[in-house]
Amino acid sequence: YNTVMRAIACVWALAALGLSFACTNFLMTPHASADGSSVIAVTDDSAARYGKIEFFPAAEYPAGSKLPIYDWTTGEYNGDIAQVNSTYNVVAYHNEKQLIIGESTYGGLKSLATQTGAVLDYGNLIHITLQRAANAREAIAVMTDLVAEYGYASSGESFSIADPHEVWVLELIGKGEGELGAVWVAQRVPEGHITAHANQARITTFP
Repeated sequence: YNTVMRAIACVWALAALGLSFACTNFLMTPHASADGSSVIAVTDDSAARYGKIEFFPAAEYPAGSKLPIYDWTTGEYNGDIAQVNSTYNVVAYHNEKQLIIGESTYGGLKSLATQTGAVLDYGNLIHITLQRAANAREAIAVMTDLVAEYGYASSGESFSIADPHEVWVLELIGKGEGELGAVWVAQRVPEGHITAHANQARITTFP
C-alpha cells in the first residue's frame, strides 16, 4: 500500500511541474519498490472518461464465436474479431492474473493515425488483451498479433504493461493507409529501475 501511494504521489508531483494536461504513466519494477510489488500509476487527461470503471466477467465461448468491436470513444461499430474460448475477469485496467496495462498517447505522424478497415483502437486493444493474457509477455504477443490481423485504428501509443514479476513498455503506431497493422517495439524495464512516460515516445535505442 505504501509503495502504491508513493508512486501516485510521484505522478501528482510530475503533474504539478507542468504536466497536468498529460496522460502520465509511472512504472516501478519489483526490486525498486519497498514491498516487492510491480507498480503502474496512471493519470488520464480525458475528463470525458472521469470515474469510468468497466468490468468484463470471465466467460466461456463456443468455437467460432465473434466479438463485436465498438469504438472506445465514439461507440461506433468497427467490425468483428474472432473470440477466444475463455477469458479472464477484468476490472478497469487489470485482470485476475494481476496483469495491468496503462497508456499515454504520443500521436506521431498524422498520416499513420488512420487505416481504412482497421477494427481495433487502443482502448479496445487494452481491454481485449487483459481478457486474454496472463502475464506481460503474453500481453505483448496478444496486442501485436491482434493489430497485425485486424489493423490499428488509433495514433501512436506508449503502453505500460506489468505483471507481478516484470514491467514492460510497448510502443506502437499504425502503418497508415494501404496496409493493415502496426509498427511496434517493446522493452523490459530493467529490474530495480523505474521509468515514466507522458505523451512522448520513450524507447529510442533497441537492437
